Amino acid sequence: MAFDRQPELKGVLIELRPLRADDFDALFAAGSDPLIWEQHPAKTRYERDEFTKFFNDALGSGGALVALDAKDGTVIGSSRYYGYDEANSEVEIGWTFLARSHWGGKYNGEMKQLMLAHAFKFVRNVVFLIGPQNIRSQKAVGKIGGIQIANRLNSLGADCVVYRITDPAAIS
Repeated sequence: MAFDRQPELKGVLIELRPLRADDFDALFAAGSDPLIWEQHPAKTRYERDEFTKFFNDALGSGGALVALDAKDGTVIGSSRYYGYDEANSEVEIGWTFLARSHWGGKYNGEMKQLMLAHAFKFVRNVVFLIGPQNIRSQKAVGKIGGIQIANRLNSLGADCVVYRITDPAAIS
């Protein structure tokens, strides 16, 4: 069965659906806060030109999801599946951000749990590649069970800390 990198996923707090070109304005509004990107290697992603590159890369990836607040359908962020490796039964979840109005763990935790549950239908391992200075994201991935396993370069050649979560069903 082929890995579906753009599912529709629904939780109590958040809904995820495939990113579309017409999501740009709403997603840019959610991501135009400099504090979102302060620990990220792309610190100026809140600027329109930088965000446009990010958005176009997301659309081109074939794995990007837009995050909606389940209460009112407001666009609050995005994430994506990337680097599916069938031979190693692994996929990456990354490029995640949420508007600061939705920080604090509950929304991010539910988004990651929805994405993990979907991924584990296809793979045994999910990895997260996080910039070494992005302590906030490292802590967030640790809260959902991520274990730091290595450092490696990401697809852009930047050094990253690698966290992994293995499907609990694959362990037993």
